[in-house]
Amino acid sequence: MHILEMVVGWLWGLPLIITILGTGIYFSIRSNFFQFSHFKHIMKNTFGKISSKNKGEGDKGILSPFEAVSTAIGGSIGVGNIGGVATAIAAGGPGAVFWIWVAALFGMMIKMVEVTLAVYYRSKDDEGNPYGGPTYYMEKGLGEERNIKIWPVIAVLFGLGIFSTFFITMQNYTVSEAVGNTFNIPILAVSIVYIIFIYIIINNGIPGLGKIASRIVPFMTMFYLLAGIFIIFKNIAYLPSGLAEIFQSAFTGTAAVGGFAGAAVAKTIQMGMARSVYSNEAGWGTSPMIHSTARTDHPVKQGLWGAFEVFVDTILVCTITALVIVLTGAWKTGASGATLTLTAFEMEIGSIGRYIIAISVFLFGLTTTTGWYAYYEILLRHLMKNKKALRDKILKFFRLFYPVPGIIMVLIAVFGELPGTTLWLFADLTSAIPTFLNVITILILSPVFFRLLKDYKSRYLGIGEIDPNAKLFYEEE
Repeated sequence: MHILEMVVGWLWGLPLIITILGTGIYFSIRSNFFQFSHFKHIMKNTFGKISSKNKGEGDKGILSPFEAVSTAIGGSIGVGNIGGVATAIAAGGPGAVFWIWVAALFGMMIKMVEVTLAVYYRSKDDEGNPYGGPTYYMEKGLGEERNIKIWPVIAVLFGLGIFSTFFITMQNYTVSEAVGNTFNIPILAVSIVYIIFIYIIINNGIPGLGKIASRIVPFMTMFYLLAGIFIIFKNIAYLPSGLAEIFQSAFTGTAAVGGFAGAAVAKTIQMGMARSVYSNEAGWGTSPMIHSTARTDHPVKQGLWGAFEVFVDTILVCTITALVIVLTGAWKTGASGATLTLTAFEMEIGSIGRYIIAISVFLFGLTTTTGWYAYYEILLRHLMKNKKALRDKILKFFRLFYPVPGIIMVLIAVFGELPGTTLWLFADLTSAIPTFLNVITILILSPVFFRLLKDYKSRYLGIGEIDPNAKLFYEEE
């Protein structure tokens, strides 16, 4: 176990943190801090269009922009927001929250770049449906455009990193732990019910996922936010001191207090950065895959939804979780993971609140697990793009086998008595490698993004002159 901690500590140490922060800062500076200077425009063209029957622009796409972002948000809001943020605070102290925010603010720009490139480089399958993502822009952007011969190696390593999360998955365990402990139900029983729901939702593939996510995600997100806001207002007198604790300990570390063991500054930064990426997946290269299927006539339009996704996932949902844990003082109890979050809610709302939040955790986890199914399917489609018969057979088998590793992890945790903190170390391990490869790739392809952003500004923000001959999708080249 000590070796695992050392490996994760190195992977999520200074090199990767500098890479992620540096990339976010680079794209922010080159775009004149687009996520801040045009924040109103981003919200107007994302949140402002949620209530409308926005089917998207153009005839190329499987999902509407909102269905795509709902699936992506559903895929990211869940374990990272409920259990991951709590784990960050339990291990790194309140200061970890500050670094979660920092990573998210620059992560908005990283996600916008990823999504834009995924839409630009996407390909159509034999049925005319578009699919894209990191492996697609590695093939076309690195391989075809820049003649980088090792692109297949990069793409395979990226794909293996993503697929490792299929075998080492946190969703089923976290949901089963939270619901089982709350309702005094065996964790294994909860896990079985959970996989039944998964089968029902993924049965109709990606189009079905989009429709279900667009109904569940807004409801579950708003419900969780309102419950958290109620607790924060109930403890409003402690808000100034709680925020002071977050900002101060972000740079000084946290001394041992109550059941909290204390944390050095390096640990605080590492936990905040890792949990932020695991939560909003900025730089990970996951949600761009589902965004690539959206109906849109300009890649940057969907890129705006990517920035919006990070804002909702981390700046809103993670902040609510963090403030509830800090203001209630629950972080001093020594608990961690989803149990810590549930304890914090129960301290203020009582057992009924704990039941309600446990159900929310179930829904959050469900949308995460089913959202990630879409990512795996898109990777498999790319891998077997020229083998339709084999692809269809493997996808059919994969749909049947998909929930199995999740319940295996539950069995390991229950009968092997593997603590949740150890499972989170595995989660960190599987997210670090694809994140590094993807971030390096989007840096190499940055000229493409800035060209598209310049075109978008001229068309929709009145900045610069419109080039009528501009090619907005790689297939048009």
